Amino acid sequence: MSTSFNEQFDRHGAWRREFGLRLKLLAEWMKDHELLDAGVEERLHRLETQVRSDKVMVAFVGEFSRGKSELINAIFFAGYGRRIMPASAGRTTMCPTEMGYDPEVPPCLRLLPIESRLQPQALMEWRMVPEKWTRVDLDVNDPQQLAAALEMVAETRMVTPDDARALGLWDHQDPADNPRVDAQGLVEVPKWRHALINIAHPLLKQGLVILDTPGLNAIGAEPELTVSLLPQAQAVVFILGADTGVTKSDLAIWREHLIVDAEGADLRLVVLNKIDTLWDALSTPARVQAQIDRQCASTAEILGVPRTQVIPVSAHKGLVAKVTDDPELLAASCLPALEQALGQGIMGQRQKILGSAVASGISSLRLETGRVINIRRRDLAEQMMELKGLQGKNSTVIKHMRTRISQEQAEFDLSGAKIHAVRSVHLKLLREVFDSLSATTLKAEMAELNTALHQKGLKLGIKKAYGETFDRLRAIFRKVQSLCAEIQAMLAATFRQLNGEHGFSLQAPGEPQLASYVQDLDMVERGHLQYLGLGNAFRLAQSEFADRLVRALATRLRSIHETALGDVELWSKTAAAQLDAQLRERRRNFGRRIEAIDRIQQATGGLNDRIGEIESQEATLTELESKLGELTNYLIRAREVRRAEPVAAAESDSLQS
Repeated sequence: MSTSFNEQFDRHGAWRREFGLRLKLLAEWMKDHELLDAGVEERLHRLETQVRSDKVMVAFVGEFSRGKSELINAIFFAGYGRRIMPASAGRTTMCPTEMGYDPEVPPCLRLLPIESRLQPQALMEWRMVPEKWTRVDLDVNDPQQLAAALEMVAETRMVTPDDARALGLWDHQDPADNPRVDAQGLVEVPKWRHALINIAHPLLKQGLVILDTPGLNAIGAEPELTVSLLPQAQAVVFILGADTGVTKSDLAIWREHLIVDAEGADLRLVVLNKIDTLWDALSTPARVQAQIDRQCASTAEILGVPRTQVIPVSAHKGLVAKVTDDPELLAASCLPALEQALGQGIMGQRQKILGSAVASGISSLRLETGRVINIRRRDLAEQMMELKGLQGKNSTVIKHMRTRISQEQAEFDLSGAKIHAVRSVHLKLLREVFDSLSATTLKAEMAELNTALHQKGLKLGIKKAYGETFDRLRAIFRKVQSLCAEIQAMLAATFRQLNGEHGFSLQAPGEPQLASYVQDLDMVERGHLQYLGLGNAFRLAQSEFADRLVRALATRLRSIHETALGDVELWSKTAAAQLDAQLRERRRNFGRRIEAIDRIQQATGGLNDRIGEIESQEATLTELESKLGELTNYLIRAREVRRAEPVAAAESDSLQS
């Protein structure tokens, strides 16, 4: 049986919840056994956050009246027994609409007034000022109230063409795409710029985010959609009309906003909606199917995608079939085929990425923790040799042994100055890395581009300015990679020296690889090139649009820099924490050795007692190592989505042992 997207997502959510619980229990177990240093704790926290809060965005893109909202209703909200998103003849969703779940926010609809486009703030900045949004509370248990409230995303207002131009929704140079002027000389524009819907739908609670976009004009007028939101989507569903095929405006959306690198092409699904308009009682089912097949083949050829990525459906009939529990109509609507493609494509890819990240993180964590256990085992072995060497010896020999341990401790403490000097050089280089990736540096690097974008009139040299800006940004990441390599070499040399002098098992963690961030820069640059051609020359001449464009770009680039900086910080913290952990273990070892000698001097029989204690501690270490392997092996192996079973209370108790 095919698995629907909803079922696949349910499994993914259950897997994530169980995984997050097991990570949390692992952290508690490690803390109880003093195995949780700062670096390991940070790594575990990041993994748990990544697994628990992992979002999956599905963007529905297409021209007006292609049935995007109806398709969303059919796939995700048929359980309400009615339409939730507004879907009727003509234009419905007038502004980009995000639907997700934030437990910190009550169920509500938040709407950003269209007038915000007159202000310079980027859309991401407006998200930080919720008081500027119009808020409508939602009752998720009342489908009628919910649907009535969501009708607001279709609201419009009438303005003059000059006002529409100021809002970026009217172009004197391209009148064919402008809204119609009515008898009073007014044009219709959306009342809202962006909508955020927060409801506790089961799928949304598990991390699904749905993005419903309006038509070509609205997409092109909001740069953040194409340079930020759409690139973040794990899958894009591009919706066409089965009766019209690929129109000129459909092709414009595809070419300007949705063509991506080959590695992401399989997550672009093309839906030929409204196949029920081709159902003809005067024709045979075979002929109807042949007509649908021809439209699919033609669409695949025009868009340059495999035929398997073009899926014919009837969203309307699929919704009706689910609401009325009509399996024959549901099969005829072909909606299950789309749900299966979404489930296998999105969830399979997401699971692969998330599972690989978790497996890599857990493997590194196990290596670091294993080194601490080995240090403890080696220290116990040294103590055992010392104590067995004292068997049958008199008090003078024992006293001499205590003096020697104290001297070793003093010499070890003196080596702290050398370690401090190395750390000073390390921190100096790190500061240079942090400065290179700082918001101040990014702002300075974009200054020339900002100036070029805000020149009056046609901006003929804008492509050159863009290219130079991105070349400088890529150079920053190459410089940072070089600095990280220098720090890595220094750490490796220092760790080798400490290992040789003090018997440590330090190993410098692998330096952060920043090539992926350079690829992100390349993708952002390509995403912006669509705005720099002659077709957008007059739009770019408008200072308001240029300002929105550069702010959208700055927001996206800042996100890339901050994520890269987080990777560098984790790498640095892991190296420092590893050194701190082994220094701490060595100091504890000196304390234990001196304590053991003192006990032997003060009591007869203390030597044998201490030897017995060490043997017991060695057995405990073996148990710790076995338990660490058991807990981490499960996390590394459990990379396939399956029906998660709750962690039994008995297992939870065993983790504390």
